[in-house]
Amino acid sequence: MSVSTHVLDSVTGRPAVGVAVRLYAGDALVAEGVTDSDGRCRLIESRTADGDHRLVFDTGAWFAARSVEAFWPEVVLGFAIRDGAAHHHVPLLLAPYAYSTYRGS
Repeated sequence: MSVSTHVLDSVTGRPAVGVAVRLYAGDALVAEGVTDSDGRCRLIESRTADGDHRLVFDTGAWFAARSVEAFWPEVVLGFAIRDGAAHHHVPLLLAPYAYSTYRGS
């Protein structure tokens, strides 16, 4: 199984570079990383247990570093892994007062 994310700044239409991301399986921290110059972060590339997972994005620090007032100190996206051998891509479209997500490919 692999888990990746892609964070886009929907205000500028550009990748969100430098967003810290943590991946949890239940309450256990499984992996952490930072988005790269394309806004992407591959968090894990080996099998993990099926079940509930969550990605936690440190959006407050990212906005603060850009002197942008924002409503979201962090964004937490919960998702269920039913096939531990499959790739799971969970993108985040981010703005100071809104965000959206979907299951990517």
